[in-house]
Amino acid sequence: MTNLESKNSEDTLRQLLTSAQAAQLLSVSKAFLARDRWAGKHFGQAPLVPFIKIGSRAVRYLLEDVQTHIAKSRVA
Repeated sequence: MTNLESKNSEDTLRQLLTSAQAAQLLSVSKAFLARDRWAGKHFGQAPLVPFIKIGSRAVRYLLEDVQTHIAKSRVA
């Protein structure tokens, strides 16, 4: 792995948020995000906030996706 690849990997890892961190930024509960993921899986809808599944249980959100969701949700 080159230095550039390593740097890009580190930048991405710094931008990965846990459900608790994403929920805090969005001012919603972790349960809201869990329901959003569940509804997408069971009803074939895209989740409101895209997420990354790592293994069978770990869920992470990209900071950029959370920020995009906030910007899209702006009413005025």
